[in-house]
Amino acid sequence: MDTLLDATATARLLPPIALADEIEALLHDPAVQVPERLVQPLPGGGSLFVMPALDAHIAITKLITFTPANAGTPRPAIQGDVVVFDSATGERRLVLDGPTVTARRTAAVSLLAARRLAPRPEGPLLIVGAGAQGLSHLEAFQAGLPVREVLVASRRRESAQALVDHARSLGLKAEVVPDPDEALPRCSLVVTCTPASGAVLRARPSRGTFIAAVGSFTPRMVELDAQLCRDVAADGTVVVDTPDAAHEAGDLLQAGLDVASFPSLRDVVHGRVRARGPVLFKSCGWAGWDLAAARAAMKGIGVNSAARRAFEASGFEARR
Repeated sequence: MDTLLDATATARLLPPIALADEIEALLHDPAVQVPERLVQPLPGGGSLFVMPALDAHIAITKLITFTPANAGTPRPAIQGDVVVFDSATGERRLVLDGPTVTARRTAAVSLLAARRLAPRPEGPLLIVGAGAQGLSHLEAFQAGLPVREVLVASRRRESAQALVDHARSLGLKAEVVPDPDEALPRCSLVVTCTPASGAVLRARPSRGTFIAAVGSFTPRMVELDAQLCRDVAADGTVVVDTPDAAHEAGDLLQAGLDVASFPSLRDVVHGRVRARGPVLFKSCGWAGWDLAAARAAMKGIGVNSAARRAFEASGFEARR
């Protein structure tokens, strides 16, 4: 028997702090295996992503489509599922909502990086991009860091205002800012989470700044100005989420940097990185992060246990 979860039920199983802790635990687990993901171009400019991963107990595949043309329409840019199997029996145990997993685990990865690398984790926090990733990063940073003030910049003021309103509902001081470069000197935490169709941040960050750039994940996509990336590489610290960023991190590749020379988040959690100056954390995504989300969800739902029965009795909305 398995459980098919909608976006609301999936989100309930992936609280930011617990998920960040699970991601850190995964980076210490020698049983984890993550084959290279398959990215298949689709007619119309979209892509199909097939992302498997496994550990000693479960195997997962994230199967999603990414359709940039859906931006600004009622259809989400990311659609699909994360399917979780029991490694020993081969039985399907969970089907999680793919876009929710993507948003939650990406923000939790950024949270883990900020916990370890941010010189001034209290903020203020500048979020550039007010979509699903902007929302998930707001909630993750508010939950896991001592942030009290948030500034939001977006191409659409309505989206920025909606995210500001949500921040205020969480008890934060928040405002919309028209120019992220002008706001940058005020902020020690920055997240860029845009469609990555052009540079949205150009100003040189101060030495106490931590930037998590999560919007671009192909060589052609970019959010950060090339000179900004080169300046941080020369005078600060650049960390990538995984070595796969060597052929995916468009911001760094377009800046002409040797991405393979930068340490990864695994190096950080194993104590092999000492940050200096401004910090740029470049996140491109990895099926290992989805595996961590599946592990957290399995623990949260208590599969084959009283916890699962209690969860099912709580009235979650399952997809049928």
